[in-house]
Amino acid sequence: MLIRLLRAHLGPYTRPMTYLVLLQLIQTIATLYLPTLNADIIDNGVVKGDTGYILQTGGIMLAVTVAQVICAVGAVFFGARTAMALGRDVRASVFNRVQSFSAREVGHFGAPSLITRSTNDVQQVQMLVLMTFTLMVSAPIMCVGGIIMALNQDVPLSSLLVAIVPVLGVVIGLIVSRLRPLFRSMQVRIDGINRILREQITGLRVIRAFVKDTHERERFAAANDELTDNAIRVGKLLALMFPLVMMVVNVSSVAVLWFGSYRINSGGMQIGALTAFLSYLMQILMSVMMATFMFMMVPRAEVCAERIQEVLDTESTVVPPLAPVRELKRAGYLELRGAEFRYPGAESAVLRDISIDARPGETTAIIGSTGSGKTTLLTLIPRLSDTTDGCVLVDGVNVRDLDPVLLAKTVGLVPQKPYLFSGTVASNLRYGNPDATDEELWAALETAQAKDFVEKLSDGLDAPIAQGGTNVSGGQRQRLAIARVLVRRPEIYLFDDSFSALDYATDARLRAALARETADATVVIVAQRVSTIRDADRIIVLDEGSVVGTGTHHELMDTNETYREIVLSQLTEAEAA
Repeated sequence: MLIRLLRAHLGPYTRPMTYLVLLQLIQTIATLYLPTLNADIIDNGVVKGDTGYILQTGGIMLAVTVAQVICAVGAVFFGARTAMALGRDVRASVFNRVQSFSAREVGHFGAPSLITRSTNDVQQVQMLVLMTFTLMVSAPIMCVGGIIMALNQDVPLSSLLVAIVPVLGVVIGLIVSRLRPLFRSMQVRIDGINRILREQITGLRVIRAFVKDTHERERFAAANDELTDNAIRVGKLLALMFPLVMMVVNVSSVAVLWFGSYRINSGGMQIGALTAFLSYLMQILMSVMMATFMFMMVPRAEVCAERIQEVLDTESTVVPPLAPVRELKRAGYLELRGAEFRYPGAESAVLRDISIDARPGETTAIIGSTGSGKTTLLTLIPRLSDTTDGCVLVDGVNVRDLDPVLLAKTVGLVPQKPYLFSGTVASNLRYGNPDATDEELWAALETAQAKDFVEKLSDGLDAPIAQGGTNVSGGQRQRLAIARVLVRRPEIYLFDDSFSALDYATDARLRAALARETADATVVIVAQRVSTIRDADRIIVLDEGSVVGTGTHHELMDTNETYREIVLSQLTEAEAA
């Protein structure tokens, strides 16, 4: 998965990667050439007392060092830019894929896991690529070049490499093989930490109300301890790796000096050659050390790449049409024909054989007990989810065939839990219509009964809104969400229990103002409060996912027992009449 992910996202950066490899090659060749020059200075300059040769060769060494530094800086520059660009592109790919998900896919992964995958997981892959470009590219060149140069210095002594390198490889391989499952477990535990933190921050009021502070601390401590224990096991393996590698390196150095001294004593090798050979041995082992450092990162990056690729490979169940319809009559006629919705693997459908007509200039209300499928039904219209059978038509066109942008302009949804984005009142209202004027914003706020409290804010339309709208009350949040849809002015308005946080007086004023503002539009209201929908042109009663009644308030009171029970649970017989 790691190779697949990198191949897909590194394609546009072939040129900088080519420059990177060339610079690393030149840098490594320069690094390998320096010990040979140093050996020549010892054998031909210091031993013979030739000062001129020492200065001449020293000048060459200085020039080679300058070239090495310049190439190293250039390689780091190209490597860092490419790695950061890769991280940016992968994050963008994950974000764009998540944006295409329906509620089903988002629920499958969970918000905490999606956040971890688009941040921490991408960062791990990005760091691996950065270290690969700055270390790993030069490591094999250094290793192979070092062996060749060592053979050039003394072939018999080079036989030590046959024993040293495999031992080092076995030590590293055994440790790395145990790291991979631990890194996978670590990413899952990071997901758990994110989930608990998200729940505790979002549900802070509930925690305080039920005095569950101690329970939540213990819950977080348990998840934190699991992550810590996992990290300690990883740390122990990493702590074991470096001493073992350094032991092999130091034993190798001692062995070279031991056998090299015999070679010098027998006249088969010069002192400068032994110095150069020792330098090449260090370069070979250091290249293996660099590879070791990379191998420590590869298991975790591979696990992260699998998690990222899992998101990228997941196709949304809401598929955009291949040949989208880009024009409509824009009359606002809405129809559901035998619509059914079933969750994957569920024994029964949430909605069954739903047939509804909602016409322009009329208000259609949907009511039913909790769990009857009211909210699910509304999500089918703007294609937050797709029907598993039947169809949804807007102006006679199946929503599956409509261009998503056109559908979004035609249908305006105020969800059951309105969400406001961090910014200002104006930026939230312009979310659906960026070109709306201040006059249009104030008009929408007045209709939504939100003008008074916005005017009282110190900055008016420029007053700050916190993430999720947490710095305004629930009723204010609902009214701002309604105003946001009014600014867009769609042909079909969907209100999913959008008046539940309002007092009765505000509710009544808002419904009266909406009736004037949406006189020519199609309005569909889902509500639990009977007083909100009793004046609707058509009321649809849902029970366990099926339509069990359709008509006006008075018709249903006379003919539909389910509706009558709902009404009488809220109103007296006289009030209902």
